[in-house]
Amino acid sequence: MSLRAGAVLAFLLVGGPGWAGETCPAFFAGGAAPVLRNPKLAARTVPLCFDAFAVLHSGTARAPLYAAERLTRAGVEAARRVDRVDSFHEEERLAPEARAELSDYVRSGYDRGHMAPAGDMPTDRAQAQSFSLANIVPQDRTLNRFLWSSIEESVRRMALRRGEIFVVTGPIFSGGSVEALKGRVLVPGEIYKAVYDPARGEAGAYVAANRDDAEWRALSLDELRERSGIEVFPSAPPAVKARAMALPEPHAFSRGGPERRPAESWLDWLLAELGRALRKALRDILRSIF
Repeated sequence: MSLRAGAVLAFLLVGGPGWAGETCPAFFAGGAAPVLRNPKLAARTVPLCFDAFAVLHSGTARAPLYAAERLTRAGVEAARRVDRVDSFHEEERLAPEARAELSDYVRSGYDRGHMAPAGDMPTDRAQAQSFSLANIVPQDRTLNRFLWSSIEESVRRMALRRGEIFVVTGPIFSGGSVEALKGRVLVPGEIYKAVYDPARGEAGAYVAANRDDAEWRALSLDELRERSGIEVFPSAPPAVKARAMALPEPHAFSRGGPERRPAESWLDWLLAELGRALRKALRDILRSIF
């Protein structure tokens, strides 16, 4: 097999670099992973490492509790040169009963919302890995495609200006009752993106409700901990956690006004399922050869 053919197959197969339960300290500020302060979140969690991010996956929510990244100027510049190729897929390192399936999202009315964005990924392989459902939560379509996309771009531009920042993104499950897709995948009430610049001693978090008319607000890390039950940057000094930094206004990078898009069609679902089956067949063939 040629090197070029091998690279293409590796991209199609969306191979992961590690196994469930790994730790990947390079993606955490000070090497310290976020800490769950709410014990209700801790059940059935599994840490997963990818090339450019790490997640803590919840088998109860069938979604990530957070995705952690270290964004650098060089990494964002490399990501600008990677063409987006959508390749949503189940995370096979997770037990079938604990993970989301592509069919969970069909005609759900929600987008498959990245926590570690595809636009942050510096290589084709890393971008393909970002489409794992272990990195995805049900997200309102208008929020995902407009305000949240602009927040992601704001954070990338911050990394370009500052050279290095740490980012943790995740869902907030709140309220007396939580919606679940097909009774399986929990729908967050809010979504946050926290940013920490250790060199300047600044941190803060964007938070937005998971609905089409949402506006963002800035929280300190302490406020985010109280709201989410997660200490996203445990190595940050207390004074940094207590004060929200001045976060860039995301509307400056908006792609336009909101629009409504139709729910995913039966044909969309069929094509996605065929793609998943093809990737699995290719993976099985490679395993039998090697």
